[in-house]
Amino acid sequence: MGDLSGKAALVTGAGRGIGAGIARRLARDGAQVICNYSRAAAEAEALAAEIGGEAFAVKADITDLAQIDTMFAEISRRIGHLDILVNNAGRGGSAPLAETTPEMFDAIFALNTRGTFFVTKAASSLLRDGGRIINISSTTTRVRMAGLATYAASKSAVEALTRNWAPEFAPRRITVNSVVPGIVDTDLIAYMSDERKARSVATVPLGRMGRPEDIADVVAFLASDDARWVTSHEIVASGGN
Repeated sequence: MGDLSGKAALVTGAGRGIGAGIARRLARDGAQVICNYSRAAAEAEALAAEIGGEAFAVKADITDLAQIDTMFAEISRRIGHLDILVNNAGRGGSAPLAETTPEMFDAIFALNTRGTFFVTKAASSLLRDGGRIINISSTTTRVRMAGLATYAASKSAVEALTRNWAPEFAPRRITVNSVVPGIVDTDLIAYMSDERKARSVATVPLGRMGRPEDIADVVAFLASDDARWVTSHEIVASGGN
């Protein structure tokens, strides 16, 4: 894919799952990767060590504005700029409307939507012209499935942010896009029973559950110069769903 040498990339929620896959792929393409984490300290530190070079891990719970500010102060102090922002940190959750509490609703939106919003706001002054903002959404925004309304709504908001930020950042040649994964084998779907996972996989035309690298490769394309003319779009990576 593209050469990201000399580029600095921040991946939120990089401690495991899709985020870790994205961090590895961007590093393989030459980027200096900053691995954000909230609770997965050991995993993020190990990932930064595995990637090597100038990679480092930085702690911030992105539902907390003060921690976001602290994270970007550290990034500014250590490298002074960003070229790629991947808003990957997120949480799942499934409950019918009648069982959804205000606490459940607020927790999902605080991370998936509010966190994405304020991380991007904080990153905007560090992003160099010609940079990339890549938001991770979900195919739940397109399906009709009982129990996923809150999670799907939080990711639908992320897609709306993508479309409206694209013209805002366009004068600086910063592209803004979303990657929309289908079901991917990570701990985000740990709440699902084996039977439910099997039913979900049965609906995938390509016949298997996604892997983090399937999503990471699409992110790498959007981060590269090959995607310089792509902005304000959602790219679905779902095995055909």
